[in-house]
Amino acid sequence: MNVEALDHVNIITDRLNETADFYGQLLGLERRDAPPPLTPQNATWMFDAEGRAIIHINTTDCPRTFDREVQPGSLTGALHHVALKCTGYDEVKGRLDAMRADYQENLVSAISLRQIFTADPNNVLLELNFFAQ
Repeated sequence: MNVEALDHVNIITDRLNETADFYGQLLGLERRDAPPPLTPQNATWMFDAEGRAIIHINTTDCPRTFDREVQPGSLTGALHHVALKCTGYDEVKGRLDAMRADYQENLVSAISLRQIFTADPNNVLLELNFFAQ
């Protein structure tokens, strides 16, 4: 068995449209309806350029196979952040500036990595990684 890549991240929110807009504006992800039995009112998935649904966004009342209490905007247990390998550092930084979003930059020169840290509307911390750009 090998882990090939991060499949997706699931975010439970009481701000479905705002959260989808955030990921669409910042990362250029395409919003599509989640498959049935989920509905456009309780779930939306965000797709990357390769057609992968990498971020699943569900409302607090969305049915879940593994249900547990979630309080949007609060700490998410052991989940500290979600790291995404990205390209287009200057473009993403410009989008954050246009959105008037708070963010922090970091450089790991030993591995030619530039990073941007920002939080989504639900206070999920994103680590956006840009290698050798």
